[in-house]
Amino acid sequence: MQRLIPDPAATTIEEQMAGFDPVAAAGSERPHVFTNFAVTVDGHATISGRSGEIGTGTDTAMLMALRASAEAVMVGAGTLRAESYGRLLPNSQTRARRERRGLPPDPLAVVVSNRMELPWDAGLFTSGAGQVLVFTASEEDHPETATPMEVIRHQGGVDLVAAVKHLRTERGIRALLCEGGPHLHGDLLDAGLVDELFVTLGAKLAGGSGPRMAEGLDSGPLDVELRWLLQDGNELFARYAVKPPVGSETGT
Repeated sequence: MQRLIPDPAATTIEEQMAGFDPVAAAGSERPHVFTNFAVTVDGHATISGRSGEIGTGTDTAMLMALRASAEAVMVGAGTLRAESYGRLLPNSQTRARRERRGLPPDPLAVVVSNRMELPWDAGLFTSGAGQVLVFTASEEDHPETATPMEVIRHQGGVDLVAAVKHLRTERGIRALLCEGGPHLHGDLLDAGLVDELFVTLGAKLAGGSGPRMAEGLDSGPLDVELRWLLQDGNELFARYAVKPPVGSETGT
């Protein structure tokens, strides 16, 4: 892997992540929120409905490194159904390193689902590892799950500002990774809740009219600042800081 920006040199994912400390960057009202997406050269966030078709093993390694730095991982119901989520950190050595840093072995899994139409047979619910917190507007009952689960219900629709504040002030979460999908990502950006973007540019063209990285972004163009750009083979890995929209709820 080569670092192209800011200072060109050979590097590794581990070396790059050593300088990333989202826990230290947290505010008092909400976590430091960072997102991870793989997109095609023509800007699509999925191929045949799945993001996993875009990146290579290096993209997966970057995702796991980002998960390892997070205290919670947020995902929408559609992405959860499409990507067949299991245990967030399956590698025991990674979990042991987290414990040595004073973090729980598994990040809290945070699921956003207005209707709570979730794949209850997914490993996230059946492995018994970690914990799951579901934000929903549904009043429907849910099945018993092997993984401990808590449900928080919002009237009329999940309030992301309230949800993210709850994670910080009630659960003590300082570092929150969001993995999408695109509509959840767009809503978080609209609310001014995203601090950083990690974007993999996969060496593929998708064509068609599939979803982009931030569907439904209504606040207009947002300015971002490039913090690093890495290259591995034909893939590019970018890290951006996000300038929130004027008047948004930043929590700082």
